[in-house]
Amino acid sequence: MAHDWLDRWREGRIGFHRPETHPALVRHWPRLGVRPGTKVLVPLCGKSLDMRWLAQQDHPVLGIELAEEAIEQFVAEGTGDVSRYQQAPFAICRQGSVELWCGDFFHFHIDQAAEIGAFYDRAALIALPAATRQRYAFHLAQLIPPGARGLLITLSRAAGDEAAGPPYHVPGEEVRELFEPNFLVTHLGEGEPEAESGFRESVWALTRRGPMT
Repeated sequence: MAHDWLDRWREGRIGFHRPETHPALVRHWPRLGVRPGTKVLVPLCGKSLDMRWLAQQDHPVLGIELAEEAIEQFVAEGTGDVSRYQQAPFAICRQGSVELWCGDFFHFHIDQAAEIGAFYDRAALIALPAATRQRYAFHLAQLIPPGARGLLITLSRAAGDEAAGPPYHVPGEEVRELFEPNFLVTHLGEGEPEAESGFRESVWALTRRGPMT
């Protein structure tokens, strides 16, 4: 899985990358009520322009990405000085208020997430095969403090058309099964099926359960 992901970036097979901010983020993020200044975790971030939009809303951003090519393209396509440093096992670079950690999301631990207060997932869960999605949901829950909120965007296809990914078909019942043990899950809406792929987008608000909720 990791090798396939790295190959996609090296070979430029990045059809999943959107050349503009995702409209669902612009529409639904304000509904979460995340306070300005709250640091947002973006797992498997690629070079998503959504991170720049979040930064423009006064959110420091911490993106985690396995492919060095994605991170280098992100900073090359941006503006401003880039600072670089290490926090083993991650190589980190910062441009403005966006901090990009190059490495495996599953090696990012709670002591490194001390300032995280929100999260955004547009392309992480749907990039993972079924066996890894449960591990992802559990690891995310470990990193997110009680009361913290996030926005999750998933893709699903009609029954009988769940082709192999990535991106993977993740139906609503699986979203609830994965996250409801640790999050309050609210379905915010869904789009029309895409003519070419047959995928339908769904948007979810997640609030980490705990003493504060």
